[in-house]
Amino acid sequence: MKAIVVMFDSLNRHFLPTYGCDWTKAPNFQRLARHTVTFDNSYVCSMPCMPARRDFHTARPNFLHRSWGPLEPFDDSIPKMLSEAGVSSHMITDHQHYWEAGGATYHTNYDTWQFHRGQEGDAWMGQVDDPPVGDAIGRNAHEARASRQDRVNRQFMLDEADQPQSKTFDAGIDFIRRNHEADSWFLHLETFDPHEPFFTQQQFKDLYPDHYDDYEGPVHDWPPYDRVTETPEQVEHMRYEYASLLSMCDQKLGHVLDLMDELDLWQDTMLVVWTDHGFLLSEHDVWAKCWVPFYNEVAHTPFFVWDPRCGKTDERRQALVQPAIDLGPTLLGLFGQEPTQDMLGQDLAATIEAEAAVRDAAIFGQHGHQVNVTDGEYVYMRGPVRQDNQPLYDYTLMPTHMRAPFGVDELRGRIALADPFSFTKDCQTMRIGGDTGEEFTFLSKVHRYGSSLYDLKNDPQQLTPIEDEHVMQQMIASMTRLMADCDTPVEQFERLGLAAP
Repeated sequence: MKAIVVMFDSLNRHFLPTYGCDWTKAPNFQRLARHTVTFDNSYVCSMPCMPARRDFHTARPNFLHRSWGPLEPFDDSIPKMLSEAGVSSHMITDHQHYWEAGGATYHTNYDTWQFHRGQEGDAWMGQVDDPPVGDAIGRNAHEARASRQDRVNRQFMLDEADQPQSKTFDAGIDFIRRNHEADSWFLHLETFDPHEPFFTQQQFKDLYPDHYDDYEGPVHDWPPYDRVTETPEQVEHMRYEYASLLSMCDQKLGHVLDLMDELDLWQDTMLVVWTDHGFLLSEHDVWAKCWVPFYNEVAHTPFFVWDPRCGKTDERRQALVQPAIDLGPTLLGLFGQEPTQDMLGQDLAATIEAEAAVRDAAIFGQHGHQVNVTDGEYVYMRGPVRQDNQPLYDYTLMPTHMRAPFGVDELRGRIALADPFSFTKDCQTMRIGGDTGEEFTFLSKVHRYGSSLYDLKNDPQQLTPIEDEHVMQQMIASMTRLMADCDTPVEQFERLGLAAP
């Protein structure tokens, strides 16, 4: 057996024709759905980027113990487990966070890896003089480091082939061609797109002539993490910029499907297409993610699987799944391996073959943010009860933020050794105090959002929270049980005003 896992970042299911969108140009996602099982109740787990990838490696939620950071010394890594079992693992990506301090232990768990540079302000091309801002507004014209670096990098991406997504998929096609006759390999093919900024070439904008033929405005493809203050025309333009980049992703996906057809890989190769999360594109009058509640535009994700063992195509599943923690055990099962005792995700083989439930509720969120639970019919978002969002600690042996280690002021006098958790293999961790939960919620204090219950069947856009004490107590019971299953630190229950089991 072989496996190809194609991962996109910030892929919004609400923009895909396979999930009901009627205006975006994504024929290869429709073609993918005809070849696979499409999941209608797929949800995130830990947020955002690297926490989701730690979930994938370890098959368990991690957002209740720690914020963004590397894999821990005690973490199980599914790519490493596959490698140790004789399954060759190869990662190809343009996701720059893997090569920053907060992601530096992930890629080394693969046998081999390739990295293509240039996404979202990646510290790639050196240029001393400031690049011209030109006709740009918003974050495209900002003086911040990432915005400046993005302007530098774009000077070296004048053609589609120069963009890191193209280089990533080209390398993936090359790997598959060179290795398709071999057995027992796993390819992790991951692009940062369609994550912001939504930069792409004119040929993809030309797919939307009704908008771009009339657009004469400035460069504006990088939404802020903020409320919508733009004009209706600017909002529409941003959504078309996302759609154009989505169409580029669709084209690259089509190249993988073409190769699956050409080489007849459908016989012995699992194909998975998934994403870490979605993105808010003016819904709820906000942009982006993490600084606001995890509405379905972010939390409810697209997910597609072809499993050659059962051969099911063009079918849909309603089972509640979480690819971030379920994909790893599914890959282990494909290659005849067992998950470890610390893994909480589920092998989806039976669900892919038939409508087999794997859980009755799913927990998701971000360290220090609201904790969320869904049963597929309702979503309950539980916020902290205190305005200072305390008590809140990081439990880690790798005290690292996105781009740098914890600062001296964060560490001095704030470290204590904690007792081992059930999954730390008898290792104590550092318990680091003073976390505000604001690393990615920097524009608003999370306590302002309180707690909310939404009826997804009658209010799929989550416009109006409901009051239903019976349903809320059921959701709280599920949340408490799932937090206990994760061996959640006791103070997280206190922070949320919940009784610890």
